[in-house]
Order: sequence, then structure tokens, then C-alpha cells
Amino acid sequence: MESPPTVEWAREHGIPVLQPTSLHPPEVTARFQALKPDVMVVAAYGLILPAKILAVPAKGCLNVHPSLLPKYRGSSPVVEALLHGETVTGITIMLLDEGMDTGPIVAQEMCPILDEDTSESLTTRMFERGAELLTRTLPAWHSGELEPVPQDDSLATYSRLLGKSDGKLDFTLPTKQLVDQVRALIPWPSTYTHWNGKILKVLQVVSLTKDAANAADLSGSKPGKVVSLKSGEQTSLAIVTSDGLLGIMDLQLEGRKSSDDKTFIRGHADFLGSQLPS
Repeated sequence: MESPPTVEWAREHGIPVLQPTSLHPPEVTARFQALKPDVMVVAAYGLILPAKILAVPAKGCLNVHPSLLPKYRGSSPVVEALLHGETVTGITIMLLDEGMDTGPIVAQEMCPILDEDTSESLTTRMFERGAELLTRTLPAWHSGELEPVPQDDSLATYSRLLGKSDGKLDFTLPTKQLVDQVRALIPWPSTYTHWNGKILKVLQVVSLTKDAANAADLSGSKPGKVVSLKSGEQTSLAIVTSDGLLGIMDLQLEGRKSSDDKTFIRGHADFLGSQLPS
């Protein structure tokens, strides 16, 4: 067990650190009240704050949420944005209430989703921008210049907790949907299929062009069929989907290290032509 970087930084600068496992005991409320905070800030915190804690700061509790609320309330907004093929998401600074991301909006900023983004890279960039937005918002909020705007609940959508089963690939789906699934589930739980009874993680993919699909011999191929694409003396991997080909760039067989497609083919020549899952 290691302390979070925030805790280490606080200790180095002589700032008191509280890490209660629950916010409900009266003694925890009393410790917060003793701080007499003007405002509290919540970021990536996995518990809903009880009413007694919400009432402690004079100017309320602000939350940094990585979506354009009321879209993608809940625990996995970045993943859900990628899974749904969004091209834009954003950061919301909201005033917490007793609901799950239902409080009024104090500030928002849009954030484009890049073609190469995974949930890991997008989360990092969004929280960097979220910190910048928060530092601009706090002074204006403290001085009373900002008026919170209620969310339109009729437009609300929700994200959910993810499990390993969410990473299972279904090659009867369209290529773009599979690409979005792979990038959304990096680094966890990651996407996978089965080959020869073993878990085969699919770690990096690309949507191939129609020209590449037309160049491949897909006669009689069903979704899940592993095919090869030739470029000079190089052979690359692709998997047939419901509407084309999913290019495979990086994969990892159970019990082995990850490798690029060409390295994998050299060590597993029988992978070509196989039908997934198997």
C-alpha cells in the first residue's frame, strides 16, 4: 500500500490529511467542522457525501466531473464517452447535492476527443484541464460572481461500473464499435477474445480502409476470422468484422508478454486463418 501523490504532497507541505473510510460517523463530521472551510473540492472521489458533510463549508462543495453534465453522470464518464464514439466531451465544475452528479453547474469547458485517445490518455488530459478550470473558477465562486445553473434532468445519461466481462470482443459488431471498445477499455479491464482456449488480449487496433478490406481475400470469411494483409514482404493481422476488417497492432496471449502483430505471427503462425473465439 502506498499513499496517493496528493497525500505525500500535503504532508511535505505541512497540510493536515484526513483519510476516513466513511464520512458518516459523527466524529468525522466534527473534524470537518473544526476546519471551518469556506469551500470543499471533490475530485475522483468514490463516495457520495452525506448531507451533514455537504453542509459544513459555507460556500458548498464543488466537484470536478469529467463530462459535460448532465451527460454521463456516474463513475465511468470518460469510458462511456469513448464507448459511444463521442468526438467531444468536457469538464464540469458542479455544486454537489445529495444525488449522484445531479447538482447545479458552476462552470463547464469542452474537450475534444482525439482519434488516438484511450481512456487513460483522455482522463489524464481532462483532469489537467479540470485543474486549470477549477483554479479559474474558485476565486469567482468564492467572491459570489458565479450563479449555479440547474441541470436539465431530462437530458441526463449515466455511466456505470465496469467489469472484466465488458472487455469481451464480439466480432459480429461493426469495426468502429470494436475500435471504440478497445480504446475505451485501456488500461482496464482491456479487451479480449479466446484462442485455443486461452485468453487473448487485444491491446491496440485500427479501423482499416475499404481499400485494405477489398485487397484481402474474404470469400467465405465469417466475423472473427483472422486474415493476413500483405504489404511487400510484411504480413499484418486483421480480424473480419460485420462490416469489414479490424487491424490488429498489439496483442497478448495469456501467460505471455504483449507483442506487435508481426512478432506474434512469427511465434504463432497457426493464428492466421483461425476463427475467433476458439
